[in-house]
Amino acid sequence: MARMISQAHDLPMNTRQVVLTVVENEGRYLMIRETHHHQLWYLPAGKVEMGEDVLHAAIRETREEAGIDVVPIELLVLQHDIRPGPIEVLRFVIVAKARGSLVPKSAPDEHSLEARWCTPAEIEQLDLRHDEVLDHVRAHRKRVALR
Repeated sequence: MARMISQAHDLPMNTRQVVLTVVENEGRYLMIRETHHHQLWYLPAGKVEMGEDVLHAAIRETREEAGIDVVPIELLVLQHDIRPGPIEVLRFVIVAKARGSLVPKSAPDEHSLEARWCTPAEIEQLDLRHDEVLDHVRAHRKRVALR
């Protein structure tokens, strides 16, 4: 996968980068229940740290929050938002493939309360932080169907 953005320290100070990782295995998607954000369900996600590139952030966040190692495959969505401040937010939705053990972590820690593999129908039943999770799952399924 080509490098999309060099590193966080190469961007203007008012720009933030966030990565969300879509990981699918045999029709199930990796979901995490967050420690923060009212303990709701979401995709593995987080801020890109200073000196880190987007792909390494996707790997790190997925490992920290779900206990699963991944290999980034492709960019699914790139969103650009301007928030008050003004602050620019670049949100990268990365599709990744799980490697190694597929057993998600079960013990809560500072990164997440739990992780699990869910079908799209099961995701619809979760208390989600944001419905965009469903949009990203649908976009991924559509892309896979077109191959």
